[in-house]
This record gives sequence, structure tokens and C-alpha cells, in this order.
Amino acid sequence: MLCFFAVTKVKAWLGYDDSLDTFGVHCIGGIIGSLGTGIFVNPKFGGTGVYDYVANKVGDFDAMAQIVAQLWDIGIVLVWSGGVAFLIMLVLKFTIGIRASDEAQEEGLDLADHGEKAYNY
Repeated sequence: MLCFFAVTKVKAWLGYDDSLDTFGVHCIGGIIGSLGTGIFVNPKFGGTGVYDYVANKVGDFDAMAQIVAQLWDIGIVLVWSGGVAFLIMLVLKFTIGIRASDEAQEEGLDLADHGEKAYNY
């Protein structure tokens, strides 16, 4: 439900361009899933806890430490993914460009890029 909300409402409120809804689905869904993993791994909620491979048993569970670990996970993924996407955008910007020309947009990208009309009106 939160992903649907992000896709339908938050995108309209913030006005960002995301035609495939990747941010609302994958980013928001990933954050919710990561936090959910940190919550539901708790043995009090039926989770398995965290296995301690040194002691060869399930370790003592600290819910707050697990949530902090999940928040670190979320932060690292956001910084890494955002940084790599930004670098890819810069490479594309200075090589092939990241925007169609005004003439191609006016003509229509199907005709300008592919030499065919998408719709015959």
C-alpha cells in the first residue's frame, strides 16, 4: 500500500519524472522490506533471530541494534545506488547525451529515432 501511495500521490506532489515508477516501487518497497526484515527477524515475533557462527548458535537478539543495522543497510544502498546512477548519467551526458534535441521532440521520437510513426491519425 505504501508503494502504491508513493507511485500515485508522492510522485504527483513532488513532481518528479518516473514513467516506470521505479522509485516508488523499488526504492520505497526496498526500504519497507529492509525495515520489515529487521522487525520480523525478532524471535519474539516468530523470527529466527541472528545466527552467531562463532558460537555456533542463535545469538542474543537486540531489536534496536538490528533496526540500526537495517538503517545502515538502507543508507549504504541509497548512497551507492544514487552515486552509481549519477556517474552513469554523467558519462552518458558527455558522450551520447541524455536528452533528445528540440527538433526530434517536435517531430516525434518514434519518427526521429526509429523512422516510423507509432500512431496513424
